[in-house]
Amino acid sequence: MAAKSSRKRKSRRNKPPLLQRMRSNFLTGLVIVAPVTLTIWVIWTAVGFIDARVVPLIPAAYNPATYLGQNIAGYGVLIFLLFTALVGALTKGLFGRQIIKWGEALFDRTPLVRPIYNAVKQITETILSQSSSSFQKACLVEYPRRGIWAVAFVSTATQGEVPGKVGRGDMLSVFLPTTPNPTSGFLLFVPRADVVMLDMTVEEAAKLVISAGLVTPPTAEEIAAGIRPAPPAAPAPRRKVNAEK
Repeated sequence: MAAKSSRKRKSRRNKPPLLQRMRSNFLTGLVIVAPVTLTIWVIWTAVGFIDARVVPLIPAAYNPATYLGQNIAGYGVLIFLLFTALVGALTKGLFGRQIIKWGEALFDRTPLVRPIYNAVKQITETILSQSSSSFQKACLVEYPRRGIWAVAFVSTATQGEVPGKVGRGDMLSVFLPTTPNPTSGFLLFVPRADVVMLDMTVEEAAKLVISAGLVTPPTAEEIAAGIRPAPPAAPAPRRKVNAEK
């Protein structure tokens, strides 16, 4: 009995204080709750933003709010998706292409609209075009000075007049993102010999940048030794089946 009571007293002394346990539980729960909450908030905000601009354009006869007395969340998003798909289907035909050409010619003749339209169109086509290639590899470059390394992404081999002007034939076009917002950054033209390629994927490097170095992907040695588990594999891209034979 004395030994058992002694073990109980030792376990009580080794047990963390209540506030420390509550703090640990809160941080553990925050890691789970925060991503889910932020994801729901972003989706709900996007749905509300689109509904607020699309629903007022829908005739009252086709608006469920006319009969139900209240708006249906996501109805504007559905109409927007259907309208966009319809426009895409129409532009595939000869008549639709002629309308697009007429509209682009009209924008090209408008001084203030022309640069905005051309810039937005080029950005949209670059992001959404299926033929455009994404970042090839994650890499390290010395920036902003020698001895300091930054994570970057290889876009493509540099072409055009840039290599000739600097007198270097083998160069890479590298995108250097900022932390924690990787959508902004710098375009660097770096000699291939000064670029250190990384084994991590582009997605893992992006997580490293966004988290300011807190989320570090495991190395091949750590995975082989069982120190850290391998990251989940990305789903394989679906192959398009050509229905026309």
